Amino acid sequence: MRVPTFNMLNGRSPVDQSVHLGQLADAVRRLDADVLALQEVDHNQHRSEHADLTALAADAMGAPDHRFVAAIAGTPGATWIAATGDEHPDSAAYGIALLSRYPVHGWHVVRLPRLPIAAPMWFGRRLRPYLVRDEPRVAVLATVAAPFGMVTVAATHLTVAPWWNGRQLHDLVTNLRRFDPPVVLLGDLNMGPRRAARVTGMQAPATHPQSSAGPYPRPGSLGPTGQHRGPAAHLRPSRAICRPAPRQLTGGRR
Repeated sequence: MRVPTFNMLNGRSPVDQSVHLGQLADAVRRLDADVLALQEVDHNQHRSEHADLTALAADAMGAPDHRFVAAIAGTPGATWIAATGDEHPDSAAYGIALLSRYPVHGWHVVRLPRLPIAAPMWFGRRLRPYLVRDEPRVAVLATVAAPFGMVTVAATHLTVAPWWNGRQLHDLVTNLRRFDPPVVLLGDLNMGPRRAARVTGMQAPATHPQSSAGPYPRPGSLGPTGQHRGPAAHLRPSRAICRPAPRQLTGGRR
């Protein structure tokens, strides 16, 4: 089962920082994923042509079952509030998504503990940090009927604050313990694989370097982090996850 994770940076190209929906769809198609986790996903945002990027990606990969979960309602960088799940389906939102070619028998949403204060962030060569109000963080879980049996797949995007993303990950793993193995955790965790394994107690069948240059990675990168608990035989061979990605594909980004 091929299970990449893809921080799509709301679909922007690193070449011109514009959204090209056709190129984005082609990138998703070339991933050839069975189950795909997406981060930084726009829904009805002006900057991404008011497109439903989850539906676009689902159509490109042939995923009849998919779920977009908003972290915020409104527009990132402008006016927004924490999403509750009660928003109108056509309202502007931003969050994560999980898509599956295989039937999904159940969906669950976990809203993770939010960083309670503005966090210092450094950008570029600036010596002094900016104080940034971090966005809410969420996770979406799917019970997937894979060819080898049922598997729980979780997708998330954690905060960049290292003193808080561990707490968010621990909270998510606590929720995952309710599910029988195998369990697969995908996403942009904003931490290295060793720390992720230590916090989760899970194994990483494959890890890849993150790209800080934008949403399209260097060849050989397929995104941030994947962890699993339980029998791993059906996640192998790992080359199905690790093989070099096309240059157009999106990888991990902080």
